[in-house]
Formats: sequence, C-alpha cells, structure tokens
Amino acid sequence: MSLELTPVQTVACCSPLTREPLSAPEAEGIAPLLKALADPVRLRLMSLVASHEGGEACVCDLNDAFELSQPTISHHLKLLHEVGLLDREKRGVWVYYRARTEALTNLAALIGGQAK
Repeated sequence: MSLELTPVQTVACCSPLTREPLSAPEAEGIAPLLKALADPVRLRLMSLVASHEGGEACVCDLNDAFELSQPTISHHLKLLHEVGLLDREKRGVWVYYRARTEALTNLAALIGGQAK
C-alpha cells in the first residue's frame, strides 16, 4: 500500500523546478493545485481570502466581489479547500476560509526556484 500525497504535500516535497526536473508522479500530484489556481475566479478568491483583514474571510465577505451566485462562490472555495490551499471553519450559518500560507510559500519556492 503506497501513501498518496495531497497536492500541497507534493509541492512541499519537491525541489525547485530550476534545480531538478519533476518526476511524472510529482507533476501529476501538483497539477490539481495549479489547475485550481488557473481559474480566474478561484485565483481572485485566493487573493481576497489571503489579503483579507485577519487573514480569513467569510463567504458573506466574498460574494459582493463577484457577479456570481453564493452557491457558485462556495463551489469555487470548496475546490480551493479540497486541493489544500484554504482551511475552512463553520461558525453558525457561515463558513470562514483562511489561506494556507505555507502551501503558497511552497508553491512559490517550487516555481520561483527558491530553496526551502
């Protein structure tokens, strides 16, 4: 039985792209994370959450930034959570999201070639 890494765990384990080539399994593991960020709505959501006061945002804080329904925004946030870029916590009727800054730092190091 092999242990399967999440996209965020895979990024954390990889050397920068400029240091050595990714293996096929590493590339397969990281691709879902990059695909999640490749959507303009999800990229903006990631930015809004990460830069929000206190480092977290409620779905109710994010709806007005888009001409999309609340269920659509929630779907995009769910995808970012599933790949490991956002943590979430339900408080009452609202869900609050927090950027996993270590995941963003590891992704930047992978792409930018900075030693971790």
